[in-house]
Amino acid sequence: MRKFLITSVLVCLALVTLSAQNKWTATWATAVERPFSASDMPKTSLSDNSLRQIIHVSIGGKKLRLQLSNEMSEQPVEIKSVYIADAGKGEAIDVSTATYLTFNGSRSVTIEPGKAVYTDAAAYKLKPLQCLSVTIHYGQTPPKATTHRGSRTTSFLMEGESKPKAAFAAVEKFEHWYNIAALEVEAPASTRCIACLGNSITDGRGTTTDMQNRWTDIMAEALGGRVAVINLGIGGNSVVSGGISAPACERFNRDILSQQGVTDVIIFQGVNDIGGIKDDGARTSRMLTKFYRLFAKKCREKGIQVYGGTITPFKNSSYYSAVHEQVRQTVNQWIRTSEYYDGCIDFDKATSDPKDQEALREEWQADWLHPNAAGYKAMGEYAAKAFLEFQKK
Repeated sequence: MRKFLITSVLVCLALVTLSAQNKWTATWATAVERPFSASDMPKTSLSDNSLRQIIHVSIGGKKLRLQLSNEMSEQPVEIKSVYIADAGKGEAIDVSTATYLTFNGSRSVTIEPGKAVYTDAAAYKLKPLQCLSVTIHYGQTPPKATTHRGSRTTSFLMEGESKPKAAFAAVEKFEHWYNIAALEVEAPASTRCIACLGNSITDGRGTTTDMQNRWTDIMAEALGGRVAVINLGIGGNSVVSGGISAPACERFNRDILSQQGVTDVIIFQGVNDIGGIKDDGARTSRMLTKFYRLFAKKCREKGIQVYGGTITPFKNSSYYSAVHEQVRQTVNQWIRTSEYYDGCIDFDKATSDPKDQEALREEWQADWLHPNAAGYKAMGEYAAKAFLEFQKK
């Protein structure tokens, strides 16, 4: 009897030790926001209907949980059920992988305004770099949902309840996400997780819809699906003020520091602040570097490595003037030489035209402000290489 008890205790201790060696780590996440215009909401109501959304993960795992957010809405959102499955082409799924997620053992949950909830942990063979389908059957929903406008993937809305084995008959398609905020996996404690703060260049404007070719996707692929890379970019967003959605100085704690398992942060934001200046730009330079220092300090206090991304060229775009370019150069020089950062990811040098360093390479630009798919590929591969070099130091 005593031998049995000792064995049982040792088994329990082994399980506790095993659990302590793992941590919840975000493999995908997005920055939630309020709808900016009427076009940011579906024409068909989400209420009593089913929404299928596609996300591209970075690392894999055998156990996961999903975070759903109602943080940007003023009324509750009623979730009747959520199931996940390996995504196929378009709205298709691999039915054999369909798995319902629960909330404290129930398939349904009501999320109060201003709140976010997690599903229970679920066993699932999530593969690195795969696309995952998330299907939500809604009850009553707010007229303005918590969203992310720039999903760069197609979402599918059908009337009524969707069940895994039945055809998904979409009545509307759009490129927005609703309510999904993060997907986390149980990963070894040593797993690196990079949270990327940015604007539309990080969010992926200029990429190819449904091709998952943002620079962060490319970075995750270049790192072999062994490092989590999560994209917290928002199109039109600023660091200080004047952009779309809450500026980075207000959303940094929620969108970056609250993510699970983060070990590294890339701060790559500021072009919209510079593009909006109406004076000599001295104040904008001071404010940007002030908040870069604050962000870095917050990361350091949590034991997080922090890297600065230089602001990419924008000559030939509406943002360009001699004054705007001088501010960009001033800010980039600070990023390159700052003692507050653990390293610099020099996107400026990586993407500029060797013959005119104030402009993007012509073959890599979409509109002279945003890169195209080829430009994002170059950025992602460069960022992965730089990150690996940092890890050697």
